[in-house]
Amino acid sequence: MSRLGGAGLFVTFEGVEGSGKTTQARLLLEHLKGRGVPAVLSREPGGTPIGEKLRAVLLDTGQAGMLATTELFLYLASRAEHVARVVRPGLERGQVVISDRYTDASVAYQGGGRGLGWEVVEPLNRLAVSGVKPDITFLLDLDPELGLARLAGAKDRAPRDRIEREAVEFHRRVRAAYLEAAEREPERFVVLDGRRDTAEIARLVAQRVDDVLTRRGR
Repeated sequence: MSRLGGAGLFVTFEGVEGSGKTTQARLLLEHLKGRGVPAVLSREPGGTPIGEKLRAVLLDTGQAGMLATTELFLYLASRAEHVARVVRPGLERGQVVISDRYTDASVAYQGGGRGLGWEVVEPLNRLAVSGVKPDITFLLDLDPELGLARLAGAKDRAPRDRIEREAVEFHRRVRAAYLEAAEREPERFVVLDGRRDTAEIARLVAQRVDDVLTRRGR
């Protein structure tokens, strides 16, 4: 995959369950809006009407017996819509597009967690996104057991979804696959310790994005 040319900036957040990536994605959006930088926040699976319907199926605890390949293709279908309807148009408008999960999630969850392998997932990712690759990927690295404990202790939170209910061994494989992906592309990934204070992580994220925007004259 190659990055999409143009004035926009594509930033993705990845990590195991409970790593804090969703919070950091929202904080980055607030930071950019405070600076007057046009930005949009989306998520995967989801981000579009079709994607949100697919998300409901993918996270439904009643679908516990879903085949790994079925799961992968549903994520890819959501991703194809997401790129066509949200990511590419936003980048072409010169926005900073922030996505809570993207292609690396399939590499980690279906490639690593489900055991399908990077060599199976990556070519299909390329087909789904038509060459649109993140400029920066923030990986919030965290021990899966700590992340799952965070979710269990969260107040006013919905019951665990289908993915969150997987055994801890599954989540360990996901983490390992994420770290392998970061090693393959160190120029794109920024690996941050998910145990750090939320405000400190947000500062580091904002600093990195601001530096890139400054180099681009924004």
